[in-house]
Amino acid sequence: MAFDFNKLKEVNDLDFEQVAIWPKEVKILVALVCAIMVGAGCYYMIISGKLPQLEAVENQEQDLRSEFEAKYRIAVNLEAYKEQLARIEKDFSSMLKSLPTSNETPGLLDDVTFVGTDAGLSFKLLNWQREIPKEFYTELPIQIEVVGGYHEFGQFTSNVANLPRIVTLHDFDITRTNGELALRMQAKTYRSEQTEGMQ
Repeated sequence: MAFDFNKLKEVNDLDFEQVAIWPKEVKILVALVCAIMVGAGCYYMIISGKLPQLEAVENQEQDLRSEFEAKYRIAVNLEAYKEQLARIEKDFSSMLKSLPTSNETPGLLDDVTFVGTDAGLSFKLLNWQREIPKEFYTELPIQIEVVGGYHEFGQFTSNVANLPRIVTLHDFDITRTNGELALRMQAKTYRSEQTEGMQ
């Protein structure tokens, strides 16, 4: 049963009321044309309008997959995260306890004076400066000026670092006057409002 292309020349002479007696080649051609037209019509009327929605849903699927993978990694490591959080809370609580309360700040000057004189230094100046409020804490600067030698300065800074409360040292300036070494610096301690409630 070969396909006879010569029969297709009769398409212009065919009567649509006589479809049953059309040659099979013509029927196949008409069926193909109808199928292509129906397919094209369905694509443009039904499918093409849904393609942007499909693309958006596919993108959303990728985002949801990424979110799921991130949450899965967290869920798998949940116990480790809980342990890490407990350690962080413990460390944070310990650090807060290292900050002086408002009741302890006058005693802090006594501690600084003690470790300075213990290191062999003479104090020329030891004064609180204006408090500097920050977002989570208040900075309490102390202006210090001492007289002594390099070794005493080193011993003093080491002793300050070993105080039970957090004190940091800044802006060192060493000068020699009349054969004496003078060290000017600023010490800073910090007060947290949370510390007040914990003490």
